[in-house]
Amino acid sequence: MSVSAKPWSDSRPPARILAIRLQAMGDVVITLPYLQGLKASLPQGTIIDMLTRNETRDIPKCIRLFDHVYEIGGERSFKKQWLYAGLLLPRLLLNRYDIVLDLQNNRLSRFVRKVLMPAAWTGFDRYSPQAAGERNRLTIEAIGLGKNKALTGFELKSVTGVEDLLQKHGWKLGADSILLNPAGAFENRNWPVGYYIAFADLWSRAYPSAQFLVMGLGKIADKAEALKNALGDRLINLVDKTTPAMAFAIIQRMQFVLSEDSGMMHMAWVSGIPTLALFGSTRSDWSRPLGNHTAFLDSSDLVCGNCMRETCLYTGPDKNMCMTRYTPEFVFEKAMGLLNVVTQNRS
Repeated sequence: MSVSAKPWSDSRPPARILAIRLQAMGDVVITLPYLQGLKASLPQGTIIDMLTRNETRDIPKCIRLFDHVYEIGGERSFKKQWLYAGLLLPRLLLNRYDIVLDLQNNRLSRFVRKVLMPAAWTGFDRYSPQAAGERNRLTIEAIGLGKNKALTGFELKSVTGVEDLLQKHGWKLGADSILLNPAGAFENRNWPVGYYIAFADLWSRAYPSAQFLVMGLGKIADKAEALKNALGDRLINLVDKTTPAMAFAIIQRMQFVLSEDSGMMHMAWVSGIPTLALFGSTRSDWSRPLGNHTAFLDSSDLVCGNCMRETCLYTGPDKNMCMTRYTPEFVFEKAMGLLNVVTQNRS
């Protein structure tokens, strides 16, 4: 792995640091435990700000980590993003940052970094076959301030509406809560809904008082409805009812998360929640969760594995085999094994 960098060479610690990550929500979230680890290693009073897009601002703004979260508009239009960044630059220049951590490393973020002329900077390695979390860690370490360690778990600011929403939908205080997240972007990143239902039934037999939860964007509404019809009062359906900050706050209450490759999966593992990730066509070497509280099942052992395709090459019984071969029974056993490891590590 090669990280571009101009390391910090001053004998004094830096006073002001800017971290840049512009997209997407999951990628922004992955930076957070490593930036939290950096802040913990620096003298109290060190300022760390973040620059992101307004679509991904909610979670950085809801945690007690950054002194200020700057945002640019423009949605997915690169030209508009450049315009908004240009309008923001005078304000950023006034901050006189000692260090810029470019955790995006695209043309726009590099332009911002060069205009700010920090004494030290690093640029994220976008292409190495390592997990994104590990690449974030190494990028931060390249600034020369010592070893970087992910600190999972966050102190949240007040996120309004969470308690009322949960109570309205039948939240049982004190019950073990399991998040089911069938939110992979494409068909060959999706575990069958029927498998999620069977997994929940297996869990309920082992832990009868457990409650399940599904939340996210409206694109998974049909799956959430199927889960609700099958699981009844055992499932709380919050699809299209939460902001990203609310979803992040709710995840902190989970005992376990079963998730396809999505932003919600990253929200879970960076929070220190036991997380089992299911990867189909996704390259798990880039996207896998990290830490001894996580595990993943992927397609890397298949001839067609890690294909990154939106649709499967095969038809008939082999269609989406990278996901369907993992039975509910197998996934449940994997989940139980992960929870045992987590329990042993915490005891």
